[in-house]
Amino acid sequence: METTVTDVPESDRFEIRSGDRMLGLAAYERRGDTVVFTHTEVDPDAGESGLGSTLVRAALDEVRSRGGSVVPRCSFVAGWIERHPEYADLVADRDS
Repeated sequence: METTVTDVPESDRFEIRSGDRMLGLAAYERRGDTVVFTHTEVDPDAGESGLGSTLVRAALDEVRSRGGSVVPRCSFVAGWIERHPEYADLVADRDS
């Protein structure tokens, strides 16, 4: 299955899709250059493991490319960053 991850700022989220089918999302609140991730979910019926990881990696890569930082209020994003310390430099002050 070929997936794409896209920032959808009008909906305050990154989406992972296969064609027209949305498989998951990472919701956020934007505060200037800081992206506060608030919730992540992936369709359990999508039939592919690793979609959440693909979604979060692409979202964080996009934030990095824009020179931003993140606040991982979502437990999935926070846990993912803990398991991938190469992304820890993106984490902003927790009080943001």
